[in-house]
Amino acid sequence: MKFLLYIIFIFLSQSVLSNDSIIVKKDPRLDILTAKQAQINKRTAMMTSGGQYKGFRIQVVSTTSRDNANAIKADLLNRFPDQKSYLLFQAPNFKVRIGNFLKKEEAEAYRKKLNRYFPQGLYIVEDAIEYTPKEEEL
Repeated sequence: MKFLLYIIFIFLSQSVLSNDSIIVKKDPRLDILTAKQAQINKRTAMMTSGGQYKGFRIQVVSTTSRDNANAIKADLLNRFPDQKSYLLFQAPNFKVRIGNFLKKEEAEAYRKKLNRYFPQGLYIVEDAIEYTPKEEEL
């Protein structure tokens, strides 16, 4: 019995006293996969559940008159052909919005341009916008 305890003691002391090390070799493809997943997560965070991007638009007017809303939308199209304008109906109001901005700062800069022509009631609203990612973002 003493002999058996002596062998167990020697075995345990050998395992405790030995300096074993573990070497982990990482596949370099994991770095590529991690970078792709981070990019996908970043893009997904920018999107709505409907697949559109989260962004900002400038609301120019909210009125109960369809004719007034259409006239303002036509005026926006003539004065600012570089931006798309939108007419929404949320009962009982017709809302006219302009632009597709990813960042609020971009929308604020454009709002200042619009302020010369529409001095009252311009404000920035969060909205689902039309956006096509650039090639480096894909």
